[in-house]
Amino acid sequence: MIYQASTSVQTGSLEKGFEVTWHFQTYWEALKEYYPQFVRSLLYAGTATLLCLLLGYPLAYLIAFKAGRWRTLLLVLVIAPFFTSFLIRTLAWKTILADGGAVVGALDALHVLDVTSWLGWTEGNRVLATPMAVVCGLTYNFLPFMILPLYTSLERIDGRLHEAAKDLYASPATTFRKVTFPLSMPGVVSGTLLTFIPASGDYVNAELLGSTDTKMVGNVIQSQFLRVLDYPTAAALSFILMAVVLLMVTVYIRRAGTEDLV
Repeated sequence: MIYQASTSVQTGSLEKGFEVTWHFQTYWEALKEYYPQFVRSLLYAGTATLLCLLLGYPLAYLIAFKAGRWRTLLLVLVIAPFFTSFLIRTLAWKTILADGGAVVGALDALHVLDVTSWLGWTEGNRVLATPMAVVCGLTYNFLPFMILPLYTSLERIDGRLHEAAKDLYASPATTFRKVTFPLSMPGVVSGTLLTFIPASGDYVNAELLGSTDTKMVGNVIQSQFLRVLDYPTAAALSFILMAVVLLMVTVYIRRAGTEDLV
């Protein structure tokens, strides 16, 4: 971190060398030029996090309370994708979302693509190289980071609390709203942070599943470091991203953190 901070205020070139000149203007120039990628990264990461929560919570609930002797098998299936390379898993989505494939055909038949095209998330009956493809990749790759904290939180809930709610004539929906969900909030907070933070800095999904119009700030940082070789700008972008994420996380934890739920 100290090295990156030093790099961000340097000037020079790879041929002549870089030296610390305390050029803080790099931060403003980087933010001014690449703010669309910052906004896009936060939007994609936020959408993927919400989808992970909507998909992960029912599955974690099922594993914690309904799986019985199948619980261990289901947990293994949740973490099984980690046994395969992140890159390979993302490349697999190029086949899943390929033009003319079964998934795209089903979405087109259900007129889902008409809605997503109107929202600007797809283009016609094509999903690849669109924001929807990038968000699908992010959601899939980071879903286990949401499920596991949720399962841990739900599994710790004393089943006698559900029995007590039933004895007090609470409906299943009321029991979930008044008992289960509040007690699982530590898992929701943890899962949300574990999903949003890495997703906001990801560049693999946007690189493989997106297009030039779906580049995230991670793609810009990767390009500045490895292609343009503009190390100060890359370091400044990294620090700006970290600062923005830390600010959002701090506000989120203060408003919905576990300490407010005790």
